[in-house]
Amino acid sequence: MASTRRLSLFHDRIAATARAFPPARRVLYVAEGGLELDLPDRPGSVLDQGEAHHDTRPFSAAAHEGSALVLRWELGAPGQPPLEGEVLGADIEVGDDGDHLVRCDRVDFPPGGVAYLHTHQGPGIRCLLQGSLRVEVDGGVATHDPLDAWFEAGPDPVYAAASADEPTAFARVMVLPRTLLGQPSIRYVREEDRDKPKPQRYTMLVDEPMAL
Repeated sequence: MASTRRLSLFHDRIAATARAFPPARRVLYVAEGGLELDLPDRPGSVLDQGEAHHDTRPFSAAAHEGSALVLRWELGAPGQPPLEGEVLGADIEVGDDGDHLVRCDRVDFPPGGVAYLHTHQGPGIRCLLQGSLRVEVDGGVATHDPLDAWFEAGPDPVYAAASADEPTAFARVMVLPRTLLGQPSIRYVREEDRDKPKPQRYTMLVDEPMAL
């Protein structure tokens, strides 16, 4: 049986003063600076820029030095409405059998890199970190700049082209079948693209089974 859950992205500017977060299923990605987390079992843990953490427990966070920009994804309870401060959100269908995983990774393109027409095996929200990315999906075209966010449902074919002038990167969180633990979720649509060299580089940050 499936239920509708809200997948949301927030941009948090964290200062040196600790900020408390209530329990929720969330992923944190440090886009700028460093983040000090006070977790129940790991007080004083530090996440550096480019690192991510997945948790469901309450915690407090403060910038390690100066301030930090954190991308925060949350997967809400069934029927939860949009939350205040949401940069982007989408209602997704998630099975209640616990047979899922949450994945956070970073995708880097060299100048002029492309992602050939492809699908994924689950929904997710992306956020551009640097460069620019032209995304074509379902007949629409959008060009994203740093901190722009967009949703991909998974089965809709997507083609993406990075800036020709500078490196491009984005971070994303997806909800995927648990059978994909440690495995790529991408599927290329056209047979001729499957064996072509792929310019993008993937950095896996979180890949964890989750029970709902």
